[in-house]
Amino acid sequence: MSWIPAAMSCKSKVAPSVDFDHSCSDSVEYLTLNFGPFETVHRWRRLPPCDEFVGARRSKHTVVAYRDAIYVFGGDNGKNMLNDLLRFDVKDCSWCRAFTTGTPPAPRYHHSAVVYGSSMFVFGGYTGDIYSNSNLKNKNDLFEYKFATGQWTEWKVEGRLVARSAHGATVYNDKLWIFAGYDGNARLNDMWTIGLQDREQASWEEIEQSGEIPPSCCNFPVAVCRDKMFVFSGQSGAKITNNLFQFEFKGHIWTRIPTEHLLRGSPPPPQRRYGHTMVAFDRHLYVFGGAADNTLPNELHCYDVDSQTWEVIQPSTDSEMPSGRLFHAAAVIHDAMYIFGGTVDNNVRSGEMYRFQFSCYPKCTLHEDYGKLWENRQFCDVEFILGEREEKVLGHIAIVTARCQWLRKKILQARDRQKQKCKQEGNEESEESGFGSGRTSRGPPLLEVSIREADAQPFEVLMLFLYTDKIQYPRKGHVQDVLLIMDVYKLALRFKLSRLEQLCVQYIEASVDLQNVLSVCENANKLQLDQLKEHCLNFVVKESHFNQVIMTKEFERLSTPLIVEIVRRKQQPPPRVYSDQPVDIGTSLVQDMKAYLEGAGYEFCDIVLLLDGHPRPAHKAILAARSSYFEAMFRSFMPEDGQVNISIGEMVPSTQAFESMLRYIYYGDVNMPPEDSLYLFAAPYYYGFSNNRLQAYCKQNLEMNVTVENVLQILEAADKTQALDMKKHCLHIIVHQFTKVSKLPNLRSLSQPLLLDIIDSLASHISDKQCSEMSSDI
Repeated sequence: MSWIPAAMSCKSKVAPSVDFDHSCSDSVEYLTLNFGPFETVHRWRRLPPCDEFVGARRSKHTVVAYRDAIYVFGGDNGKNMLNDLLRFDVKDCSWCRAFTTGTPPAPRYHHSAVVYGSSMFVFGGYTGDIYSNSNLKNKNDLFEYKFATGQWTEWKVEGRLVARSAHGATVYNDKLWIFAGYDGNARLNDMWTIGLQDREQASWEEIEQSGEIPPSCCNFPVAVCRDKMFVFSGQSGAKITNNLFQFEFKGHIWTRIPTEHLLRGSPPPPQRRYGHTMVAFDRHLYVFGGAADNTLPNELHCYDVDSQTWEVIQPSTDSEMPSGRLFHAAAVIHDAMYIFGGTVDNNVRSGEMYRFQFSCYPKCTLHEDYGKLWENRQFCDVEFILGEREEKVLGHIAIVTARCQWLRKKILQARDRQKQKCKQEGNEESEESGFGSGRTSRGPPLLEVSIREADAQPFEVLMLFLYTDKIQYPRKGHVQDVLLIMDVYKLALRFKLSRLEQLCVQYIEASVDLQNVLSVCENANKLQLDQLKEHCLNFVVKESHFNQVIMTKEFERLSTPLIVEIVRRKQQPPPRVYSDQPVDIGTSLVQDMKAYLEGAGYEFCDIVLLLDGHPRPAHKAILAARSSYFEAMFRSFMPEDGQVNISIGEMVPSTQAFESMLRYIYYGDVNMPPEDSLYLFAAPYYYGFSNNRLQAYCKQNLEMNVTVENVLQILEAADKTQALDMKKHCLHIIVHQFTKVSKLPNLRSLSQPLLLDIIDSLASHISDKQCSEMSSDI
């Protein structure tokens, strides 16, 4: 925009993602506005299907992306295996047969294909004649296709790699990585790699894997994101799950991604499935299709690698949705995913191509920002004195009172006692100020709050939850970690923190195993945590667990009443009780901070923000956590009167835009009218937010949502902020839609200079011929 120096114009026309360093103005990268045409975020679009004379409809094939084209190889058409190579140009949406020379791989399906450099590599798969059911076998051959010349070449490679199909394949660090699959007799979970830089030196090498290795499986996808490979679900016999696993290339270590932090009511992982696709884009993994327990779902699931959460993507209202399918294939070009083919209802092969428009907004840093406030312990204004040992833990009144009503009551009681004490001592400086907190800008003593019911270690875990909505996952096999979470659970019950209660229960139940179950059961009995005790007893008396548990030394040391309870339960299990009562999962950090901004936090305000002379009470700790501008101000040169004038550069935002910015600061909200976006476009840089998420939303909001109905409000905002390119865009809309704009009531309330600008634009738009026609009519 013309009111900011444009160091870089973001090429992506949808939801840009450009981070910046706000500590140095010379290095800042700004986003600039681009005006149309745009692709709607999260829109599915059906592209021209592949004509039969170009290539057959198919499934079990592969697709890869190279430059601006999708290449489709192999698969089957329901009667025969295929080995043709098709090319789809994404710019002009046209199909053709790709040019090839040399000997291609034999017809096959369930093979893999990856791109390395300017070549495609095809490995393995199932070959033979499916029509006559003859010569069917798995392969372990490796072919290279050079995009520039169309040359097919087979690599003759040394190594003992087992022939396979329906495996996973990816490229990382100049190597092809092959994982699991099916060898014709059994499913596999081994891993092999081969260097792709030098054909003469290439050889297969088996990788020694460690950690939580996925079960042997086939018909699953793999995707690489953040230097890790991810595997989701697949066919693994009786062990089929909907687990997501990640593999670290550097240490060759597998980890199962836990789901215990996903509370009931939050989006769960996709159902277990096979024959689906998974692609990586930005920090997300996108899972589509597959066969899920005899259904063919067509929802698009998205996994955020940073927050470890799943969501179902809601398609735009104008989407052309693909039907459910399996054994299709997917690839990413620029900021869109392309899906081709697959098996749809009634075992029919598809020749359809679909495009899905990603969004790539910078991630929400709300939880991280509040987490850093807790870690750094800057601007603390309350000190909790805990347990018999009177250990001390610092905190922030604003966060604690927003999240926990029990602690809020304690803080109010302590504050009343402090005021009474100050009155008795005649300390005038501690009298209550006009906006709530009773503290002055000189840095009053910390408010002391005594909590005898809590020890420091579990209380610190609880505090981390208040700031971030998360608790640390217990380390596998560490009994002390599980016992600590049990103490946290006891506090959550006492403090009436339903969300933390549910988190603790899920974490503990997921952590119970044969080694720790008796310790957890005994501790649950001691703490009178009946739900956890019940879970442990049921775990012990399971047929597959009972004999192993009672033969341990821990069982011998168990208290007599617990031993009796276990034996009786084994002999006569109690009837299962089912409840349809909804589980109270409490309120989230976002919900609590929203309520706090909207009035629940008024009596704890400790700073006044002045917008054009109008006061708006706020909370220092929250502002400092989310903005480096406020953090530096409160740390170094806090105004004596506790009042801060608000502007964005030299421009004072409108009251409505300022409220939009506060919503973003307090609870990460990015929904606002387009005219607010114009005021706040520069706010991420000026106020030093953690990234430019707000700016990216403002950009897209402006580009996509200027309409006849709101064009006059945006014109006024553009004029006030000197956003000349947006003002020009608004005038262009007004001129071309003047018949409609002229009927808008707020046209008459525009300033005289803006009305003159509109008249000037209209005059420039009218041609000489139209002028002469008008003159002749007079």
